[in-house]
Amino acid sequence: MVPSDPSPRRPRPAPVFAAVLALVSATGPRAQQAPAAGTAATLEAVQIRDRADGTASGYAGPRGGTAATRTETPLIEVPQAVRTVPRQLIDDLGATRLGDTIDYVSGIARLNDFGGTWDNFAIRGFSNTDGGSLLNGFPSGRGYGPQRDVASVERVEFLKGPAAALYGSSEPGGTINVVTKKPQFTAAHAAGLQVGTLGFRRATLDTTGPLGGGFAYRLNAVAEDGASRSSLVDSRKQVLAPALTWALDGRTVLQYEAEIVRIRAPLDRGLVQVGGNVGLLPPDRFLGEPSRGNMRIDGDTHQLTLDRELAPGWRARVGGSYRETRYFGDAVDLNATLRADGRTLNRRDSWRSLPSRDAAVQAEIEGAFRTGGIGHTLLAGVESWRLFMAQDGFYSNPATAPYAIDIYRPTYGQARTAPLSPLFNNIDRQRATGLFLQDQIDLSARWKLLAGVRFDRFHQDYDDLFARRSTAQRHAATSPRLGITYLANERLSFYASAGKSFRPNAGGDENGNAFDPQSGRALEAGAKWRSADDRLDAALAVFDIRKRNVLTRSPTNANFNVAAGQVRSRGVEADLAGRLDAHWRVTANLAYTDTEVTRDNDPALLGRRLANIPRASGGLFAIREDRLPGAGGRYGVGGGLVHVGERTGNATDTYRLPAYTTARLTGYWQIDPRIRLTLDVHNLFDKTFYAASWNNLTVLPGLGRQVVAGLQAKF
Repeated sequence: MVPSDPSPRRPRPAPVFAAVLALVSATGPRAQQAPAAGTAATLEAVQIRDRADGTASGYAGPRGGTAATRTETPLIEVPQAVRTVPRQLIDDLGATRLGDTIDYVSGIARLNDFGGTWDNFAIRGFSNTDGGSLLNGFPSGRGYGPQRDVASVERVEFLKGPAAALYGSSEPGGTINVVTKKPQFTAAHAAGLQVGTLGFRRATLDTTGPLGGGFAYRLNAVAEDGASRSSLVDSRKQVLAPALTWALDGRTVLQYEAEIVRIRAPLDRGLVQVGGNVGLLPPDRFLGEPSRGNMRIDGDTHQLTLDRELAPGWRARVGGSYRETRYFGDAVDLNATLRADGRTLNRRDSWRSLPSRDAAVQAEIEGAFRTGGIGHTLLAGVESWRLFMAQDGFYSNPATAPYAIDIYRPTYGQARTAPLSPLFNNIDRQRATGLFLQDQIDLSARWKLLAGVRFDRFHQDYDDLFARRSTAQRHAATSPRLGITYLANERLSFYASAGKSFRPNAGGDENGNAFDPQSGRALEAGAKWRSADDRLDAALAVFDIRKRNVLTRSPTNANFNVAAGQVRSRGVEADLAGRLDAHWRVTANLAYTDTEVTRDNDPALLGRRLANIPRASGGLFAIREDRLPGAGGRYGVGGGLVHVGERTGNATDTYRLPAYTTARLTGYWQIDPRIRLTLDVHNLFDKTFYAASWNNLTVLPGLGRQVVAGLQAKF
């Protein structure tokens, strides 16, 4: 039954205030005294978590308090498809990167990952790299930054549909918000070691605890030698993620979090397709130079937030984020086409530097009140950000120095080419300020209305130093969203929503005028269900998205573009996650995504599907756990399947990536509360598959069968 109390939801003063009342005693003078013998310390009951109450068991994740609304609203009341991947699923999958989780969320596809060096995913057909990635609610995906490691991740929130009403410039398909692990006032320490085939080695450390005086810390560290499709390719990664929480008093919490990432990896563009055939070369074939081409991908992130409870039901939050990335080094790039013999590939010696600096500040206030018997949860805030990105590249000339390789019988160790010449050199400066307002209205115990809008002013200066051309643009954008939810009962809801998005187009047309920004419109309807025993959640959504002002070739000058294209994406998605019973955890998803270019000045593109987006995709993962009879401890055994349908390889659909289905096995033995052994077999049947493509030439093969053994110890 629907609760009879029609009072408005009382927002939690801030995400970390899940434990603030307990923290009051924990930070007082008496709490700092040593506990009496035989008793537990008061601090042992205190945990700071960036999550709402009502966390579901199994793989469902928290049932409220996500970035979808920036409030503690239960997800069953949110008129939007939201899928959360909790830490439990991350651990059971043996995931090390964000990319290891996306197969178990409906409607997510892999795109060109810049030679295996960055995250690039499509949500409902549209890339999330430009404004579609958040870290604790702050922008985190702009620029060429490192792939997201999940050692310090508490959960990942996949927010489907436009997020511009809260987060500004972004794509209309959706947004990924990563929530990091928070410091705890209960000491806990864990170390892990994983060893696997394909050259994989990984060590992790996660330690947290109180420091006294209302302070708590957390430190996550990673050292990894990454797995590779070829013995000629090697990558190394180090991650250091410190965090500090200071409970100033019972109503105020200050948090600092950082992440330092250092990666050394080659620019591996993958294999070449020959005449539309993507499978002529073995998946471990490497077409670069093994002794050269190590890129450095560095990322430094710092975040500081202050949460304050103003009064019962009212809270304020201010915070800032600074992210600096550096992508630089020399590499061997593959040329656009094969020679006439069908086996000789020209390559280019190259050096590039792609730095970025991204700074953002946010302030918001949230409160609950009633007007005329109707409850409101009001959120108002402001965000301002500054982004600097530069690209500087030098390349050899394939006409005078072809640096060629036989794709069927490669010979490595060729001498470096003549001095390189500049190919591009540009600087992109962007700044924006946005005001957002959101009201969640309890029209009755059954009907919930969400209305939000954001006003942005955007300015961009783009300098092409190589072409000696500069463009500047200023835009104002209004991004509304409106949704209605009907609670049939406390376990079943139906919703419908509409929203808009915008994203600026860089550069200018043949007359030197800045392009109009891209604009998106999305419609969505769906249903959400929770089982009677609270163990299982399910969701179904249908959507229709249109994006306008996509860049297309100018009809009067083929060397320039105009903002006149239009694309469409529509489909249906289903997700199921949680527990079947006391022994089985399960997650499953299905998606049908139909994309199409509906307007373009290039006839070869009109009517084509968007590259790398499968029409059909799905995933299933389940694990059964129980106690070992006689031997003590617990065990878990499970497995999963992932299916990705056929995809177009490039914009003109001249070749395709075949559909594939991969299987995996996983298991663990919890010897005692401190020691756990794990074993994972990825791509069980050693299936050859292609995860994505890059333009007209290269395809990116996935890893073959990989066996990984792990040891986790708590101390």
